[in-house]
Amino acid sequence: MGKIYTKMLENWLSPVSIKKIQRFKGLKKHQFGKNILIHQTQIPDLSKIQIALIGIDEKEANHTRSVLYHYTFPFRNIQIADLGNIRKNEASFLIPLIKELLDSRIIPILIAKDSANILPQFLAYKFRENPVNITIVAGQILFNSVRKKTSNYLARLLENEKKHLFHMSFLGGQAHFIPAPFLELVNDQGFDYARLGVLKSNPELAEPLVRDADMLGFDLNVLKSADAPATGLPSPSGLTSEEACRISRYAGLSDKLSSIGFYGFHAELDTRQQTAHVMAQLIWYFIDGFANRKNDFPASTDGLVEYIVGLKTSSHEIRFWKSEKSGRWWMQVPGKKKKKYQRHHLVPCSYEDYQLACQDDIPERLLNALKRFL
Repeated sequence: MGKIYTKMLENWLSPVSIKKIQRFKGLKKHQFGKNILIHQTQIPDLSKIQIALIGIDEKEANHTRSVLYHYTFPFRNIQIADLGNIRKNEASFLIPLIKELLDSRIIPILIAKDSANILPQFLAYKFRENPVNITIVAGQILFNSVRKKTSNYLARLLENEKKHLFHMSFLGGQAHFIPAPFLELVNDQGFDYARLGVLKSNPELAEPLVRDADMLGFDLNVLKSADAPATGLPSPSGLTSEEACRISRYAGLSDKLSSIGFYGFHAELDTRQQTAHVMAQLIWYFIDGFANRKNDFPASTDGLVEYIVGLKTSSHEIRFWKSEKSGRWWMQVPGKKKKKYQRHHLVPCSYEDYQLACQDDIPERLLNALKRFL
């Protein structure tokens, strides 16, 4: 990191106001806030930083910091910086900031009130050569059934940015909030969708979908209001905080994922800091996952064990690959390998997908992947 880089960051970021962080002066050596670099008067040295906290909305970010800073910090050899808050909540500030961090291989953790910030998070990837995969965790998807297009940030993603977008996964949607035209769109595009009930009955289904993402947007409206009351779209049903933290840890474990945003927190509604604790725990468990990464993202099949399953009902076969490091599975999607799509031909899957294939049943995950390559 050079001086030019630091000057660029100073254009986009304002420092953390320690006066607004509760009980900051009472922090002990083992606590989170004492083990990270904090942008107070100037941007800290980022030469060894791996993860950066960024507040898009200062109030929500400070409420989260007031809790997170007091958590323990057991993460050996993980270098984290709190870079403060974006000076203006505008795409013209956020996109280049995220891009600079991505180019420097620093994972930004974004804290914001509005899930619409998922769009600039994605647009920071436009400058990359290869299209990207997105996972969105949300209980509700806003939709305009008349135009049959999403009426929020998803509209531009699905209409205008398709050449930069390869795949999307949606986790945690509540069936009574998700209009049928949206599900039709998901099916037509070969996107993956795991509704709330499915995740509740088998939480591990989320892991391959999260592992396939370059970026993740996590909307707090996926949690039940009893666990996270200070959200813009509260619902009595949803994920528990423990289930949400599990998904966040999956994101941290993924070698492919390079940015994550936590959205939907309304600090003015958080009278007892309950939702601030949820935000802080989601971040903490993401970092815990990152600290346990296995570095087995398959840029090639080196280090993977191959399993070939022949289908009795056809002459086709499915190739599965298992990591010797982590025990995780991938499926190989057949077809021509254009260079820009090469990294997508190994699709994360589960052992259950392999078992299905052994029973002569083609996994739905593979059928969806085939649609994306047609």
